[in-house]
Amino acid sequence: MESPSRRTPVVQSPARRSSLTCGEDPRDDLYKQVTTEFEAAEKLILRWDSTASEEARERMIFDGDRHEAEQYLRAVDEIQRSISNTNLSDGDPAKATDAIQIATARLEDEFRNILITHSNPPAIDSLFSRNSSSLSSIRTASSKDSDDEDYGEYDPRDQVEDGQEQEQDRSYRSTNSISVQEIDLIPSEAIYDLRNIAERMVAAGCLRECIQVYGSVRKSVVDSSLRQLGVEKLSIGDVQRLGWDALESKIRKWIRVAKICVRILFASEKRLCERIFEDLAPPDLEADDTCFMETVKGAAIQVFNFAEAISISRRSPEKLFKILDLHDTVSDLLPDIASVFRSKSSESVRTQAEDILTRLAEAARGILSEFENAVQREPSKIPVPGGTLHPLTRYVMNYVSLISDYKQTLIELIVTKPSGGSRFSGDPLPDMDFPDSEDKSPLDLHLVWIIMNLQLNLESKALLYKDTALSPLFLMNNVHYIVQKIKGSPELREMVGDDYLRRLTGKYRQWATSYQRATWVRILSCLRDEGLHVSGGFSSGVSKAALRERFKSFNSSFEEAHRVQSTWFVPDSQLREELRISIAEKLLPAYRSFLGRFRNYLESSRHSEMYIKYSVEDLESALLDFFEGASVSLHIRRRSH
Repeated sequence: MESPSRRTPVVQSPARRSSLTCGEDPRDDLYKQVTTEFEAAEKLILRWDSTASEEARERMIFDGDRHEAEQYLRAVDEIQRSISNTNLSDGDPAKATDAIQIATARLEDEFRNILITHSNPPAIDSLFSRNSSSLSSIRTASSKDSDDEDYGEYDPRDQVEDGQEQEQDRSYRSTNSISVQEIDLIPSEAIYDLRNIAERMVAAGCLRECIQVYGSVRKSVVDSSLRQLGVEKLSIGDVQRLGWDALESKIRKWIRVAKICVRILFASEKRLCERIFEDLAPPDLEADDTCFMETVKGAAIQVFNFAEAISISRRSPEKLFKILDLHDTVSDLLPDIASVFRSKSSESVRTQAEDILTRLAEAARGILSEFENAVQREPSKIPVPGGTLHPLTRYVMNYVSLISDYKQTLIELIVTKPSGGSRFSGDPLPDMDFPDSEDKSPLDLHLVWIIMNLQLNLESKALLYKDTALSPLFLMNNVHYIVQKIKGSPELREMVGDDYLRRLTGKYRQWATSYQRATWVRILSCLRDEGLHVSGGFSSGVSKAALRERFKSFNSSFEEAHRVQSTWFVPDSQLREELRISIAEKLLPAYRSFLGRFRNYLESSRHSEMYIKYSVEDLESALLDFFEGASVSLHIRRRSH
């Protein structure tokens, strides 16, 4: 390649030659200076041509002396100036073009090398720590904080203990404020070099190549970070085929990881792109946004596809609370997503997040409606032994309690009243007085409606018992449990209302009374005086035969009640004690009075112990066996005669 100083002289016109005889043209000095500078720049560019030099292939300019790197950049600038100012350079433009092509190829390699050298994934432990201390608004029970535990199929009966306030894996939205927290992904010195190189490549018309190199390197780093965070490459179909136990665990993990991805990783990648590419290209090219989307679009789709798959998956009651957790998380992240993905080129990510939020809301409403219908239709026809709590009661009330924990979210999502039979739908239920709806939110009414459906279903199940005393005991147990669950949750009590709570309390007391009447009215009738007295002639007295029959009838009735009802179960200890006390207050005084009036008539007879088998203390002790859920023998206290 010839240098400009060795080219064949150009034949000049007479006017040109004549001017030179009068003195030097000042443009000649400028030409010589430009030529000299171009030659020096070209020489330096060719020295680092990796296709022609072994040294150039083995060494990277920006890994060495800073002075060398700055010299090379100045040489590129000189070549670029020579291309821009062709009127000052009488040389061959092809030489400048060749030089700039060699330079941009070298700069592309240097750009890639700097990125690779300094693009290590951030420490995952530090990301979780940063998220927990500064960003997370999640309230998590310690027993559910581990991602490694297998919690099995979701069931409020299993995961919520009676009488204990439960905390769920859920997000409580703050104020929709932006919560991004950027970190330095690459050292500032490296960013300085990357921007200097990018400026030269953009000036040479190699913006696309620069972005491709940047995107390929940083995308691999982002993908590596996602793998370390535990984000799997699952299609929507893959997610929908997962069992609920595996899915629930992945949802808990996704909630934590999505916050880290949006607020730290993606936000930091956005900032890095801006520091390197911002204002390097015309505004319409959006260089920084283009390289950002080149880097994170695939990762963002991978992250959000999981939530999208959940939002369109088959609905079932056990999914409601995880759906709400996802809804709160996406809602919480929307301002951050709008901030990080604010450009026109990243509109698809914002749209996907907004669509997911809409579908999650629809899913939550649909699941609640399906749950109400399921409570109505629950078909089990096998009576629970001993009239204890029905599994449906425990399940529904624990479910309702969890619904009240999500009141803030559900009040926004549930905006229509229940459509089932009720006062406001024009289809009043028999023997069910629905509370006034004027001061109730639609969500409040849905909760009351669920409880009413549960009560109706329980009443139909009570008819399955053949023992007329066991039916009201069963209803007493279950409605008492409903009342206690409402009382135990201030949020639920407020939503249901004291008026409806009083009605339910009256219901279980009414059934307690019905049980006592069904059992003890007949037994207590044995202790009446009617039919024992005889009169004839000049004397009146007590018929010992009738008295013996009365004692025998009482004994057999009490023994039968003891034999059967000791196997019945009242699970609430306080209710069990109250019921025994109520029975004792009726039975023991009546028996004591009956003994006081009539025992003398039989004690002098033979085999009186066959009729007066029990003392008052015996009966009092025997009552302690009732409602324990276990068959026991009736122990008779020995009496001395």
